Amino acid sequence: MYWTLELASSLDDAPWPATKEELIDYAERSGAPEEVIENLEELDEENEIYESIEDIWPDYPTKEDFFFNEEEY
Repeated sequence: MYWTLELASSLDDAPWPATKEELIDYAERSGAPEEVIENLEELDEENEIYESIEDIWPDYPTKEDFFFNEEEY
């Protein structure tokens, strides 16, 4: 399983919190790339509730990761 920002962005509007099956259904209905569906199918827990993309991809970059201290420049 591998994630990129482009793949993860396919789940931005997913109905969080959601189960694995709900996320797969959302990805299929929204026309997400096949890699997103394959990644979701590889999740271990069938009945686990995922609160956000961070539960699936712990290294998901947040907005804070892209900002720098503007006062320094």
